[in-house]
Amino acid sequence: MHKAGFVNIIGNPNVGKSTLMNALVGERLSIITSKAQTTRHRIMGIVSDEDYQIVYSDTPGILKPNYKMQESMMKFVQGAIRDADVILFVTDTVEHGDRSADFVEKVRLSGIPTIVVINKIDLTQQEPLVALVDKWQEKLPNAVIVPASALNKFNIEGLFSLIIEKLPEGEAFYSKDTLTDKSLRFFASEIIREKVFLNYDKEIPYSVEITIDEYTEEPTIDKIHATIYVSRNSQKGIIIGHKGAMLKKVGTAAREDMEKFLDKKVFLQLHVKVNDDWRNSDRQLKRFGYEE
Repeated sequence: MHKAGFVNIIGNPNVGKSTLMNALVGERLSIITSKAQTTRHRIMGIVSDEDYQIVYSDTPGILKPNYKMQESMMKFVQGAIRDADVILFVTDTVEHGDRSADFVEKVRLSGIPTIVVINKIDLTQQEPLVALVDKWQEKLPNAVIVPASALNKFNIEGLFSLIIEKLPEGEAFYSKDTLTDKSLRFFASEIIREKVFLNYDKEIPYSVEITIDEYTEEPTIDKIHATIYVSRNSQKGIIIGHKGAMLKKVGTAAREDMEKFLDKKVFLQLHVKVNDDWRNSDRQLKRFGYEE
């Protein structure tokens, strides 16, 4: 018997969805920072064996859209509820409020097999954790509640086994050696964007988009030319920094991560350009891959 299906990961920002996906896939496919809006697209990670194929899909964090880019991000989340064979709804032990109430209700009404993962259990005690499990069981009575710590790999094997159990029978969607549906260009841009999130404060990371203008693969080195787009001219100077110091710092960190990811040498050249208010431009959002 062969099992295969789409396991879609949804939840609020900052609950560790990307960390969980990376733990389940075993590769660093989704960028991870402490800031919201880090994941902007659906990123697939594929795990195959003789008896199963799991196609994980990490979606943007649930939020109330303030501009067109965020509206497009939420379309990815809506789609994830519609086309899942199994839903992984990720929460954690520290988030407050109920920003995802509408999505929780859609999950409840969907009839799709659902696993609620309570992440970051290393940050709580037994009694409040039991209360959280009861709370989520009341909200989603048909779901299986799984406490876990993606960062510490606690209960990941148990979660993995449960996912396989809930997969429908079927043939594989992708060849066995396929790891993701995204290109090397995509991951190069994600790595650069992660470094922007880690090195700049306030609005800067949320105003940035990356394009890979040229990607040349050679036997011993990959040569990458990329552009960092910002929304305003004042942001360009901040990205570049005094005498180019900040841009050099971002480029060096990105190149080092790319070399680990690709297991080969990388030449990376970065440019910075202004693209006025790209987050509210349908044409620019389509160019950057937000419109399906």
